[in-house]
Amino acid sequence: MRAIMVMFDTLNRRFLPAYGARGVHAPNFERLGGLTAVFDRAYAGSMPCMPARREMHTGRHNFLHRSWGPLEPFDDSVPELLSRSGVHTHLVTDHQHYWEDGGATFHNRYDTYEFFRGQEGDKWKGHVADPELPPSLSWRNDRYRRQDWINRQYMATEDRHSQTLTVDAGLEFVATNAAEDRWFLQIECFDPHEPFFTYDEHRSHYVHEVVKNDAGEELTADWPDYRRVTESGAETDRLRAEYASLLSMCDKSLGRVLDAMDEHGLWDDTLLIVCTDHGLLLGEHGWWGKSIQPWYDENIHTPLFVWDPRSGVRGERRARLVQTIDFGPTLLDYFGLPVPDLMQGRPLARTVADDTPVREAGLFGSFGGHVNVTDGRYVYMRAPVRAANEPLHEYTLMPTHMASRFDPGELADAELAGPLPFTKGAPVLRLTGHAWGNPHAFGTMLFDLDSDPGQRAPLLDDTVELRMTTLLTELMRAADAPAEQFTRLGLPATGPVTGDHLLAREQYGLVRAATEDLPRRAEFDREGPCVTTPVRDLLAAPATRAAVLRHLPMLANPDFAGPLSDASPWRLAATTPGISVGALRELDAELARVGT
Repeated sequence: MRAIMVMFDTLNRRFLPAYGARGVHAPNFERLGGLTAVFDRAYAGSMPCMPARREMHTGRHNFLHRSWGPLEPFDDSVPELLSRSGVHTHLVTDHQHYWEDGGATFHNRYDTYEFFRGQEGDKWKGHVADPELPPSLSWRNDRYRRQDWINRQYMATEDRHSQTLTVDAGLEFVATNAAEDRWFLQIECFDPHEPFFTYDEHRSHYVHEVVKNDAGEELTADWPDYRRVTESGAETDRLRAEYASLLSMCDKSLGRVLDAMDEHGLWDDTLLIVCTDHGLLLGEHGWWGKSIQPWYDENIHTPLFVWDPRSGVRGERRARLVQTIDFGPTLLDYFGLPVPDLMQGRPLARTVADDTPVREAGLFGSFGGHVNVTDGRYVYMRAPVRAANEPLHEYTLMPTHMASRFDPGELADAELAGPLPFTKGAPVLRLTGHAWGNPHAFGTMLFDLDSDPGQRAPLLDDTVELRMTTLLTELMRAADAPAEQFTRLGLPATGPVTGDHLLAREQYGLVRAATEDLPRRAEFDREGPCVTTPVRDLLAAPATRAAVLRHLPMLANPDFAGPLSDASPWRLAATTPGISVGALRELDAELARVGT
């Protein structure tokens, strides 16, 4: 028995033919739908990239205790459990986050692995001289964009691209070991994650219109910022087309894997899982990206395809609610190994075979953000009760962020706590945590996906909210959420959930303010002080400084305002959820009065 997992990062299900996409060139994803069971209610859990991979290894949620970080000393790891039982595990990937501080313990859980360089500003090729960066729709001007532009010079043709090399290595492993038994291969491509760097063969399906700046210069449009949409319709279409182009390149890679399954006769005894960690907002809800905004359907409702040779189900849909935490237990079960008690996921063999239920509801979110629950129809996004988003603590024995270590200042208030129910008797460091973004600014939201699949009309239904709040609280308790998470969200750590715990009506004003589209910059441009004037200039004059601090009090903090001095309030509103369109308009009106 063998197993292959093909994982693409940032794969938006709404761009795949099996999930209703039209006008996307993805014949191999369409082919895949006829070869597998296609899951209609697959959801991610802990977000984003490395928290999702920790779920794949451990079979349990981690976002209530920890931000982005490595596997912990007490974590079970499915590849390691397979290896200990005589299943050879091999990872091929160009996902550079495995080699950063916040992912450094994952790849060594495999027996063997290969890594291919160059994605998303990976610290790969060393150039002392700065490259000449072309004009771009992106506002990025950091080391990641600089390094990415250097790296691209070494992937001038598709055969040298890290995605191609990753799949090459996976196919080499298959060819070498096709006659052997008991192995697991993980082919993990960073694409179609941004930046959307691909080649004319794939871009020719979509990209025809050139976008230019006011100076008439052609703009690159392959790396959307994580912020509100400020682009024109044509610019938005171009960014989406670049994403689709890279997805088509991924489709070509998928086809090579399916061809290898045919060539080596693997369908008879090889499990195949094709999956992702999350999707990406490509202008929906007025936003680009992920993590800063709530986890809308485009980001959290994921594609999943499973071929299990034991049941032989092909070309059928599966309606049951499944999650990322189920992937690891599915692999253990396939190889006849027990699922550890601490794992919350469930093997999917019976669900693939006959759509057997897995769970009533699924939990998802990112550290310090909304905590969310879905039953497959309703989605409930619970925001913190207070703008301060407190209390919030990290629990870890591996104090690293995504690409750095915790600094001594962050550890100054750390204390040894626990052990927690899942740390196998080990105490952990407990220290102050910080969210990515401002979840309170978006408010608490309830959606009915049957009537509102685009999540455009938040519900105010106390009966449904009470049921979903109860499900959310039960799942948080089952996940051993720290007591302060219940306090942060205004939920009971013990006892019944009642009408007093509902929040959607109370925070509906926040929801309405957060979903108002940001006006174009040109709407505010004028002579004199306005919200498109740099913050530095507005803070320099007493009258405009007073106006700015009345509406944007966070700029009173020089540590916050200093790095943003070149930005304008309008630009801050595009990147900061806590600055509503209403506040921006009020500030602009006051600046106009001051200017006269």
